Amino acid sequence: MGDVATAEAGPLVEHLFRHQAGRMVAHLARLAGPANLDLAEESVQEAMLRALQTWPYQGVPGNAAAWLFRVAHNAAIDVLRRRQMLGEKTEAIVAELTRWAALRADDPDIDEQLRDDELRLMFMCCHPEMGRDASVALSLKTVGGFSVREIARAFLAEEATVAQRLARAKRQIRLGRLTLEMPRGRELRRRLDSVLEVLYFLFNEGYAAHEGEELIRRDLCMEALRLGRLVAASSIAEPRVHALVALMALGAARLGARVDAAGDLVLLDDQDRSRWDGRLTALGFHHFDRSMAGDEVSEYHVHAAIAATHARSAAERATDWPLILQLYDQLLALNASPVVELNRAVAVAKVYGAGPALASIEALENDPKLRDYYLRLAVRGHLLLEVGKREEAAACFRAAMGCACSEPERRFLKKRLEGCEG
Repeated sequence: MGDVATAEAGPLVEHLFRHQAGRMVAHLARLAGPANLDLAEESVQEAMLRALQTWPYQGVPGNAAAWLFRVAHNAAIDVLRRRQMLGEKTEAIVAELTRWAALRADDPDIDEQLRDDELRLMFMCCHPEMGRDASVALSLKTVGGFSVREIARAFLAEEATVAQRLARAKRQIRLGRLTLEMPRGRELRRRLDSVLEVLYFLFNEGYAAHEGEELIRRDLCMEALRLGRLVAASSIAEPRVHALVALMALGAARLGARVDAAGDLVLLDDQDRSRWDGRLTALGFHHFDRSMAGDEVSEYHVHAAIAATHARSAAERATDWPLILQLYDQLLALNASPVVELNRAVAVAKVYGAGPALASIEALENDPKLRDYYLRLAVRGHLLLEVGKREEAAACFRAAMGCACSEPERRFLKKRLEGCEG
């Protein structure tokens, strides 16, 4: 009976940890102070461990989330008391923890407070002085409930490297005396820029992993989307926040069609659009409509407009490629990025043909940022194949296979190479 109960309790605890850990850590960090972030994390982990130890034998509580909420508070109180450093400030923290532990965790007012705590913690994690890598790791660990092992696996890094990065970030919080107070005015906009940059980076890494056995890491995409929606639901949301959420939701809607049953890459032109997630598509258009408020047009707006144009098309042949090309031109005006120029070439090929598209990316061959970028070589190879230059195309695909990319992408390149040589 114990084995059966353990089997049932384990997945529930894992589910609750993924969905509640960030909220509880954020809440405890507010009560105990950001300098005690480790204490908050350890208390939540202790609550999850006790659930795994007791639920299989005593049964799952009627309100499992509330049980974890209370146990985490009590665990934090126990740690503070064991430290035997109960000065006036620590006594006040213990008193506040005790008060919150006695409240109903499912009260609507508490739920609103927890969302606010989570938002504040995310903004602290994304402080501009942190650096993107530290902000991403800290956000995933504290707000997302990801383990060091999961973060390391997601970014193909050593666990020790991720642990050191987290330790440095927490030390910076203590030494810099960072707080959970929301910034205001110009500083709020600056911090929001950092938050959106971290979320966009996180989503992109999940959408198309740079290396590794899997092309897609859905958990990263969905966590980025969840956190984006948290910001979008707050009083500080600006149109560009809704634009980014729209972009992520429309991108996430296509995840199920981006790989086949064998885990191989499926290009947009070949995707079964019936596999696109209608619920996420609707969510994307909802936020896209909200992003239209005001006069600001950010890069997120244009990227979202491109994604929306694809999402409106029932089939690839119905895609409004002239509009997409116009949008890429607008994107270049906002940020003349070589990656944007590369993506624009695909639209140029659809509208004007492969020859003009090849000419549009000729200068990118000398760009140091893209010289060893597999996607530049893959796009060039595809365009060369379109104009009948099979040997040159094969050379591009062969070179692309030697660049950093995921294994599904490498298999795709190999098939393209075989098609040139066959």
